[in-house]
Amino acid sequence: MSRTEQLIRQTGVEEKSRGRWLALSVLVLAVLLVAVDATVLGLATPSLSEDLKPSGTQLLWIGDIYSFVIAGLLVSMGSLGDRIGRKKLLLAGATAFGAVSVLNAYATSPEMMIVARALLGVAGATLMPSTLALIRNIFTDPRERSLAIGIWGATASAGAAVGPVVGGALLQHFWWGSVFLINLPVMIALVVVGIKLLPESKNPVAGPWDLLSVGLSLVGVIGVVYAIKEAATHGMTWEVAVAAGLGAGALYAFVRRQFTLPSPLLDMRLFRHRGFSGAVLADLLTVFGLSGLVFFLSQFLQLVQGRGPLEAGLAELPAAIGAVVTGLVAGRYARRYSVRSVVTGGLAAIGAALAVLTLVHKESGYPLLGAALLVVGLGAGFSFTVTADVILSSVPKEQAGSASAVSETAYELGAALGIALLGSIVTGVYQGFTAPATVAGPVADAAHESLGGAVEAAKTLDPDTAAHMVGAAQDAFVDGLRLASGVGAAVLLATAAAAWFLLRGQRLQEGIEH
Repeated sequence: MSRTEQLIRQTGVEEKSRGRWLALSVLVLAVLLVAVDATVLGLATPSLSEDLKPSGTQLLWIGDIYSFVIAGLLVSMGSLGDRIGRKKLLLAGATAFGAVSVLNAYATSPEMMIVARALLGVAGATLMPSTLALIRNIFTDPRERSLAIGIWGATASAGAAVGPVVGGALLQHFWWGSVFLINLPVMIALVVVGIKLLPESKNPVAGPWDLLSVGLSLVGVIGVVYAIKEAATHGMTWEVAVAAGLGAGALYAFVRRQFTLPSPLLDMRLFRHRGFSGAVLADLLTVFGLSGLVFFLSQFLQLVQGRGPLEAGLAELPAAIGAVVTGLVAGRYARRYSVRSVVTGGLAAIGAALAVLTLVHKESGYPLLGAALLVVGLGAGFSFTVTADVILSSVPKEQAGSASAVSETAYELGAALGIALLGSIVTGVYQGFTAPATVAGPVADAAHESLGGAVEAAKTLDPDTAAHMVGAAQDAFVDGLRLASGVGAAVLLATAAAAWFLLRGQRLQEGIEH
């Protein structure tokens, strides 16, 4: 081979390598925005409520419908990407995400806002599985793919933690709709750059898209997640029982149907693989611990320790920093030691951090809280990144969309379970606090509903009574937080032990795939 031919070939390889990493940067933008959008609305709720004046039920739907729809459609959209092309689905979804973000920003009624948030969830469901599936196909070298998945996972974890910071910064200068308009320029850049850089990939023998399975998946996941959240907030009612029964029945029918279809939406036989099932379980419970901790510490920092929204958001950044740091090196460590040691260590770290929070009290200094958040982030970065890699590596690349959708569904369900189940513990303990004898009727009812309700209700009381009631409410909340942290720690440590056995012998791939 002549010197000129060598230079031409070397230049082509370098350009291809640069193209892969530039394509990854486009995919990371999509992941970042979907993750930020899941948490950014929380801080905007007070000003949104003042403007649109939603009822309590409407406000809950505004907050929850986005995650409900994403969770319900992830498997279906991952399968659709396998069939029509992941690049095509990603760019169509990004265009819709940007357009619907404008609709959210300029909603003029609670009903319009609920519909807009649901549509944003539909668009978001097209983005997440497409990004991970494209990574599986763009990066054919397993070591490069592990690093790419590490960057993807770190961005997903960091985006959820950065959401409150972004929201706090925007709301100090702009109106509540600004938290949605930030999506528009990023999605435009994603579409423009993605058209040029992203390669198309799909399953050439995927078969038809089964709409009945799509419906069963949507009804099943939304029914179960809704029942969990409602049971945590209001206890077990007949409505919750109906939603749980409907959801469980739809999921059972979905699973049965997948076994009968020649081209299923999700190949349920994947779960017979011990490593795949173990990775999905670890994936779900990693996010369970992370989301539960971040959600309750947000309230603790603001309503117990009196920090502002931006300060509270910044205080939670160690979780994002930890996830980024370990997410980037998780694949290397999994190869040097083993998959099960890295995943087990990550889960155990989250469990240990939650155990430390059983010692928290109202006057706890930030070093304790910041250290706990950092350790949770470090553990999540190790566990979440390696499990995502295991899930993708366990299937042929033609099924990458379906497999990545399973990973994303575990993420969404983990977030819902973390907030709902740990929330039910906090709420149960909190509602038992004793208000001053002079406080009765609607004021006492509002105070027992939530800590935020107690702070608002106290504004109608004389200063001494208000201070007494808020102090009692804060003490009860902290007691609930300690108990929930203990339960969460036990769950995560038990999962770490289970992962040690389920992931026995599991390895990440080495070298170049052919």
